[in-house]
Amino acid sequence: MRLMGELQAIRKLAGVTQSALAERSGLARETVSKMETGSADPQLSSVFEYCRALDLELLVVPKSLLPELKGFIASGGKYFSQPHGIDAPESVVDKLMQR
Repeated sequence: MRLMGELQAIRKLAGVTQSALAERSGLARETVSKMETGSADPQLSSVFEYCRALDLELLVVPKSLLPELKGFIASGGKYFSQPHGIDAPESVVDKLMQR
């Protein structure tokens, strides 16, 4: 699925209407609609504002670091070679979930 399709699905799961997202983000509702339907190629700044309105942060990662990032996420945010189980240090993911 393309980026805007993923973001639209997240918006709908959150129960946020296009109008509410537009109000939160400062974008026009028509802009939100065009972004989601693909009838307009949005500016990156608009995509960032759309994400922030859903309490998401868009992260641009160098392609060379993608395998390490995917591994880090798959490990639950724990660094490799750290102990597992009760002795494991708190993961980054655990800390983020506490917010």
